[in-house]
Amino acid sequence: MNPAEASTAAAPSKGRLRVVQLYPRDMNIYGDWGNALVLQRRIAWHGYTPDVLEYNVGDPFPDNVDIIVGGGGQDSGQLVIQDDLQARAGELRELAEEGAPMLVICGLYQLFGRFFKTRTGAVIPGIGILDVETHGTDERLIGNVKVSTSEFGEVLGYENHSGQTTLGSGVRPLGTVPKGTGNNSTDGHEGARYRNIVASYLHGSLLPKNPAIADFLIRTAAERKFGSFSPGTPDDAYAVLAREHAARRPR
Repeated sequence: MNPAEASTAAAPSKGRLRVVQLYPRDMNIYGDWGNALVLQRRIAWHGYTPDVLEYNVGDPFPDNVDIIVGGGGQDSGQLVIQDDLQARAGELRELAEEGAPMLVICGLYQLFGRFFKTRTGAVIPGIGILDVETHGTDERLIGNVKVSTSEFGEVLGYENHSGQTTLGSGVRPLGTVPKGTGNNSTDGHEGARYRNIVASYLHGSLLPKNPAIADFLIRTAAERKFGSFSPGTPDDAYAVLAREHAARRPR
């Protein structure tokens, strides 16, 4: 046990934070489940008690949700979850409008928008929380990405998608892309921000290399639930090494 774990284990919990991972059975590509694991560890490092739950098609939706995390998947995975996601749209929309922090990656980024029109012309309806739309193309956007953001500094990750997303006036981009492509091949933007939602195409997983985003989700959840956030002392040594390695990688 390292010193950070030992001090966390010895101290009383500041409270419980419940993380719900959406559809990990079907939407967990390129290591997106790692985002929930990072939140679990960092919640504990900050002195809170993490509860990490899975939500899959047909499950009862958990109550007392503090953080939502969702990953990417193939088009086939989106087809599997689309009816269930539509059935949960009201609950997710209510949480979003109330300010619950959420991280949605790639496929669930697309389905949190208005629609995803596949390359063959099929339309998968989204749940309309985000003012974005996505069109499948023959061009695949793939490679390492750097994103310049005003909130989180430099965000690092890996993209692999053929859907190209455009933002409406109801959202703002997560950032601009000095390396990589991001949302689409034309406007130089990556991801979307709305209320306390962070949406992104970046896999890898995203949070191990970008602890500032993880801490934003945790801080926001704690402030909503307890009225304030008391930070701990996370061990960022491996995150720093991962960021240094990712920053050196070519496109």
